[in-house]
Amino acid sequence: MLDETDHPATATAGSGGERPGQAHVHAAREKKRAEAEAIGVDADYISGFVERFYARIREDDLLGPIFAERITDWDVHLGRMKQFWRSILHNSGEFSGNPMVKHIAIPGLDSSHFSHWLELFYETLREEEPQDAATRLVGERARMIADSLLTGIEMHRSGLSGARAGKDLPHV
Repeated sequence: MLDETDHPATATAGSGGERPGQAHVHAAREKKRAEAEAIGVDADYISGFVERFYARIREDDLLGPIFAERITDWDVHLGRMKQFWRSILHNSGEFSGNPMVKHIAIPGLDSSHFSHWLELFYETLREEEPQDAATRLVGERARMIADSLLTGIEMHRSGLSGARAGKDLPHV
C-alpha cells in the first residue's frame, strides 16, 4: 500500500532503486545499441558522420543559408545532433527537444528541401559505409524523420491534406 509520500511513478522495485520496468528499458536500449554497433554504427561512427554531413550542409547552396540563418554556435548544434542520432540509432534516451516546432517555424520549407537533405545525407552515408546494413539502417531512419517532419509541416499548413506529404521522398 502507498502512503502519502509514495507515488506509483516513483515507487521503487526491489532493493536496486529502479522503477518498475526500468530493467526492461535498459535491456532494450542495450540491445538496440549492440545491434547497431554490430554493423559498425557505434558512437564514433555517429560522431564522424554528423561532422561530415553538417560540413556538407554548411557548404550547400540550398540548405546552407537556411542553417546559417538559425545556427549561431555550430559546436553546440553538432553536439545536439550527435545526441539526437545516438538517441535514434542506439535508443540512448539522451536527446530531448522538439525538432517539429523548430522546422515548422522555417518559412517556405517544402519537399524539395527534404529531398535534397536526404540526398546529401545518403551521399555522406556512402562515403564511409562500414556495411551495407549500416547504410540501410541509418538511411531508413533519416527518411522516416524527414517524412515525419515534412508531414507535420504540411499538416500544420494545410490540415489533413498534408498527411502524406513525405510519400515521394527518396529512399537510400
